[in-house]
Amino acid sequence: MAKHSKRYRALKEKVESGKAYSLDQALELLKEAGNTTFDAGVEIHVKIGIDVKQSDQQVRGTVSLPHGTGKKQRIAALTAKPADAKSAGAALAGGEELIKEIQTGKIDFDVLVAEPAFMAKLAPVAKILGPRGLMPSPKNGTVAPDIAKAIEELSKGKISFKNDNTGNIHLLVGRTSFPVEKLKENIQTTFDVIKASKPAASKGTFIKNTTLATTMGPGIKVVF
Repeated sequence: MAKHSKRYRALKEKVESGKAYSLDQALELLKEAGNTTFDAGVEIHVKIGIDVKQSDQQVRGTVSLPHGTGKKQRIAALTAKPADAKSAGAALAGGEELIKEIQTGKIDFDVLVAEPAFMAKLAPVAKILGPRGLMPSPKNGTVAPDIAKAIEELSKGKISFKNDNTGNIHLLVGRTSFPVEKLKENIQTTFDVIKASKPAASKGTFIKNTTLATTMGPGIKVVF
């Protein structure tokens, strides 16, 4: 069993086992948990009531965080207009030469966006991008005819989400250095979007439970 630090154990003692906190109460505890030598991330973990084996119950979407995640994403773009993409904020931009780089295993980006015309050309690298969660998709806004607009939205805080194979959604929603009101707005926005993404085929309670946590901090159950 992994051993936790004294700091973690002290914070864990402040979180009452089995108790569901209001968002305001949870934010107070998160701020205490953020007392680290680095700017810890704030994560939301949502357990949803779906049958993960059913394709029509998969949950996938995007949310535009009002105040971003606090983490600058390195964006690469597959486009016929690389200059426009770089002007919009892309760190890398190109066409087939960029695909060839990916084939060699060179992946120096966090997000890949593509114009529709390039999607068929990605087939040779699908097995490289797919397992890393980097394959562009219209569902998360990374395939778009207006590539500059897609890049700008991602740069401002648009992030994608999908359930894992245990029926959970995990997202970075800010940093502990954020003012409380900005964190609260990011978290509430994320929760509302996930709640609204319930598949028609999913029956019963959709949101089973929600937990907030900081990097290396204890989980705090929250009720909205």
